[in-house]
This record gives sequence, structure tokens and C-alpha cells, in this order.
Amino acid sequence: MTQLIERPSGVADDEPDPHPVAVDSTMAQAINRALHDAMSADDRMLVFGEDVARLGGVFRVTEGLAATFGEGRCFDTPLAESAIIGVAVGMALRGMVPVPEIQFDGFAAPAFDQMVSHLAKYRMRTRGDVDMPVTVRIPSFGGIGAVEHHSESTETYWLHSAGLKVVTPSTPHDAYWLLRHAIADRDPVVFLEPKRRYWAKGPVDTRSPAPPMGRAVIRRAGTDVTVLVYGPLVATALAAAELTPVSLEVVDLRSLNPLDVDTVVASVRRTGRAVVLHEGPRTLGFGAELAARISEDCFYELEAPVLRATGFDTPYPPARLEKSWLPGVDRLLDCVEKAMSQP
Repeated sequence: MTQLIERPSGVADDEPDPHPVAVDSTMAQAINRALHDAMSADDRMLVFGEDVARLGGVFRVTEGLAATFGEGRCFDTPLAESAIIGVAVGMALRGMVPVPEIQFDGFAAPAFDQMVSHLAKYRMRTRGDVDMPVTVRIPSFGGIGAVEHHSESTETYWLHSAGLKVVTPSTPHDAYWLLRHAIADRDPVVFLEPKRRYWAKGPVDTRSPAPPMGRAVIRRAGTDVTVLVYGPLVATALAAAELTPVSLEVVDLRSLNPLDVDTVVASVRRTGRAVVLHEGPRTLGFGAELAARISEDCFYELEAPVLRATGFDTPYPPARLEKSWLPGVDRLLDCVEKAMSQP
């Protein structure tokens, strides 16, 4: 297990902790608490997006922030995602720390130009002289039976846009700390929040930081097959590990860019087999990149090809077909069986 680190920059060591012990929280509550604590620590930080102030967000993740900090620091915006990100870029240029929300993953498409053409490139254009500390929160992935455009896996869009960091938590504790680290970062971060995990509970300890961005965590040690997974499907991989006699090592990537290649490679070298599990379509999904990296670095240690348990190469289906489309325990264990059957 990766060791914990000190508090991120922007989080004072002597900052009073209103929650002195670890408490059980949902992921939604943990993210809300991270936003609250970050806003308390830095009065340059602003939270804005569609319905984030008066309503507290569709999932109530931003509930109470406007009442606590005022609508000058947590405010509602028009339904214009491109404008939301454009305003965030301008605010960052003026020394602020914007944390905009895109209400649902499928609504990120109108903001694509601003995120790829401007947000991702400002630090490179200025040779590092201009910071771009923007954290774009996006409720992401499926599993909640939502309507069209409300359940998408957009991670590869942002991963292919050099200049954007991309992270996604799987536990409430990780959600709290990954968001704190993201907000404190000088680079723009796309923070993908797994919607189906919003109501999952777990301990959150604000005194014990989780590993930073760029570090993976082994959630379950194993000897036969490495399962590489992130976000909403970490729980699926752990459930699958309980149902098979094959010893699965479950690696929660947490940070997709920067990627913890060292942990991935070390795990695959131990087991000799790897399966990647993600919700997005198979073709050019993040599993393809992982398979290529593993093949380059672990070719002589591999006992079987790197396999992928993914969504299908179709548009995201209607809610009634969602369970058949999303990869689950069965699809993952099919890949595990194939990997183990290799001579």
C-alpha cells in the first residue's frame, strides 16, 4: 500500500479541523466537505455552475456552500457550459482558484473547445509563467438509470488533451483528498465523480491524507491476475475477487494522468497477467493505452495477452438496457478465465 503524504499546498498544517476523527460519509458528503474546507482555507476559491448555489447541485454535492460563503463565492450560472469553462479560465488568469461544475458528463461536449484549446494549453503557451489552477468537477459514468446525455465515460477525451490532469475516486476518503489535491494543483484538473458511488459510505479522515495524484493504490493483493480499474468499477472488481478461486490483485488507478506506471508494471510483473476494467467503449478506451504500456514494459513477464472488460462500441443505451451494456462481474470474470487458460 502506498504511504500517505503530508497535506497538500494550500492546506495549512495549523488549520483547525472541525472533524477531528474519521467519520462515515457518503462520497457526495465527502466532496461537499472537501469543497467547504478548501473554500475556508483559500478565499480566492470560487464554486460555480448550473444549479450549484440555491439548489445545492443536482446531487446536493454543493449544498450549503452558498449559505456559508455567500453567492459571491458559490453562484449559479446560465446553461452554457462553454461559458462556464471560459469564465473559469479568465478567473484563473486573474489569480482566482475556480472550481466549476459541469452538471453531467454528457454536457461537457459544449465546453470541449474551451477545455482543450485554452484550459489545457495556457501553462505551455506561457512557458509555465501562468498557473491554471482550475478543477473541473464532472459527475460521470453510468449505473444510475439516467436519460440520454446523463451517463457517459468521457475520460479519454481529456486524457488525449495534453495539459489536463484527470483523476477519479472510488471511495469517500479518496474523494475528499483527491479533490483537495486537485484544487491545490497549479495545473488544470478534470475531476470525474462516479455518480453511482455518490451514496456509498466509507470513513473519511481529514487528518490522514490519501496518496496524491499520480499514485495508484492496491485495494486487494493477489498473485494470479492484476485487475486495473478506476472510479465506479473498483467496487465491481473487489466483488468479483470474492467470487473466484483465482487470486486477483485489484489496482485502483485513481489518477489516469499522471499515471502511476511503476505500480502498474510492478503488479503485472508479479502476476504475469492483466485485465483492464472500464465503462467506456472498448475501441480506443483507456484499456488500450494500458495494454500498450504493459506490453512495452512487461513483455517477457506476461503469461497471457492483456485483456479488456469494457462497455460496447455503441452509443450509451437507454436506461432499461444499461445493466446489459455496462461491464460487470461476469464480463470481468470471463476475461480472468481467458487469461488463466493461456498455456
